[in-house]
Amino acid sequence: MAPVPVYSMDLNAKRSQGMLPRLRTLMRKAGLEHIIAKDDLTAIKLHFGELGNTAFVRPLFVRPVVEAIKKTGGKPFLTDAGTLYVGERGNAVDHLNTAVYNGFGYSSIGAPLIIADGLHGRDEVEVPIESAHFDTAYIGAALVHANVLVSVAHFKLHEMAGFGGAMKNVGMGGGSRRGKMAQHSTVSPVVAAEKCIGCGLCLRQCIHGALSLVDRTEAERSPNPKITRLARVDKEKCVGCAMCLHACKQGALNVDWSGDILGFLERMVDYTAAVLHGKREKSLFINFLTQISPACDCHSYADAPIVGDIGILAATDPVALDKASVDLMNKQPVLSTSCLARAADTTDKIRAVYPHIPWEHQFAYAEKIGLGTTDYVIEAI
Repeated sequence: MAPVPVYSMDLNAKRSQGMLPRLRTLMRKAGLEHIIAKDDLTAIKLHFGELGNTAFVRPLFVRPVVEAIKKTGGKPFLTDAGTLYVGERGNAVDHLNTAVYNGFGYSSIGAPLIIADGLHGRDEVEVPIESAHFDTAYIGAALVHANVLVSVAHFKLHEMAGFGGAMKNVGMGGGSRRGKMAQHSTVSPVVAAEKCIGCGLCLRQCIHGALSLVDRTEAERSPNPKITRLARVDKEKCVGCAMCLHACKQGALNVDWSGDILGFLERMVDYTAAVLHGKREKSLFINFLTQISPACDCHSYADAPIVGDIGILAATDPVALDKASVDLMNKQPVLSTSCLARAADTTDKIRAVYPHIPWEHQFAYAEKIGLGTTDYVIEAI
């Protein structure tokens, strides 16, 4: 079987051909015109960025995607599903306000915004799926009912998956609230008693009531005798969204790496397959390898990028696209201003930041279930 073509463009531009016309050429080469028929309702699945984040794909680059879809006769809309955690995208009203604040208004994009899983994250469709983990996946209804899916993802590192690209954008991003909970269900944080100061910031981040402050036992005494309280995780209530980790300024909360991390990666890939159910031949995936940050765009900030901007990739296979994105990133020199500047070995940049994440497993599992292939060839435009 021939390698899958992954089309790429660098960020060089000249007066006769700017970035935006080249992006249109990239989409055409990747086959956009072949997957969209007249009047196809076309979901552009992207991440609008958390309020305060600055690393998400700029609206300026999304508008050419909208225009290209319209030119083929499709009817595009921008979409994403709500979040599990406290933030500005937990319900459709806050989510839409955040999207508009971040520049995704109709006047600048030319397409309506629809939150895929509705007002409170319950507008979902049960999609049958055959996997070791699920019989049914819960997907945001707008994504299921769309005729075509175009994924526009900001490629970056991620504190649970290792990296976030097309598969995470579609799989984790496309799940309804219940679907996201199902994917995270076996991953919970643990508390380092010696670091916890009992401030309660993590409690305010958790909307599931999984965190509480309790009196310390003799074995859990703090080096500071004035600190008598300790955060505790109720694993029965925890959904594993991991957002409490970033609320803690002491570094006292960490992912329990003895938990089912491999299962988490597999469930995310399962959900990617579920979102694509019935539209495998009607999907296109675009990764922006720009401002590659060391953490997710779900945070209200973005740390300095770890490598320089690389370019934009597009393919009809999300697995090949993500593998090409990882490989290109790992070939780049580390930026001296990034968190990797003093790392001893940056050959594998994902593991240099997140040494406990077996990120390669999602590729092996994706190939196992027939989602795609890691055998690709770069076709530069």
